[in-house]
Parts: sequence; C-alpha cells; structure tokens
Amino acid sequence: MKLKPLGDRLIVKAVEEEATTASGIVLPDTAKEKPQKGKVLAVGDGKLDDNGQRQPLDVVEGDEVLYSKYGGTEITVDGEDLLVLRESDVLAKVAG
Repeated sequence: MKLKPLGDRLIVKAVEEEATTASGIVLPDTAKEKPQKGKVLAVGDGKLDDNGQRQPLDVVEGDEVLYSKYGGTEITVDGEDLLVLRESDVLAKVAG
C-alpha cells in the first residue's frame, strides 16, 4: 500500500537501536526504550499558511530524523510498523 501523508505530516519507519551495550551486555526487549530515530518514507505537501500558500517541509524522503519520544501515531501497513508524525514532532535531521 502506498501512503501519501497530508499537510505537514510525514511517514517514518523507526530504526531500532543496537541491542548490545558498549561493554557487550545484550539488552532484552523489555529493557529497550521506545525508538526515537527513524527514516522518512513519505512527506506531505506542506502546511497552508494564512494566505493559502503551501509552506514546504524541511525534511524529504530518505532523511534520517530524531523525533519526540511520544509524538505521532503508530500504524501498521502490510505488516510493517510505521509512525505518522507532524513536522513539529521532528527534533532534528541526522547529518550523514
């Protein structure tokens, strides 16, 4: 299924962090925190301003972003867990 987010929303696939600490300790699933890093799969056209003009988003498909811990709405599409976020929930782009 192909999704096209509306307005200033974007679709993000969470990137799982390493399950092993720097010292080599393997963390069980119950000890892991909710991911806050993901890859942008799709972006909306942008938010309408007061004059009816579209304001383009600062992120594009393929960007890796950090987002607020409890932001967005979790959805499952074709067995894949995704997150629908507003651009305001994105904290930063990961420079690469």
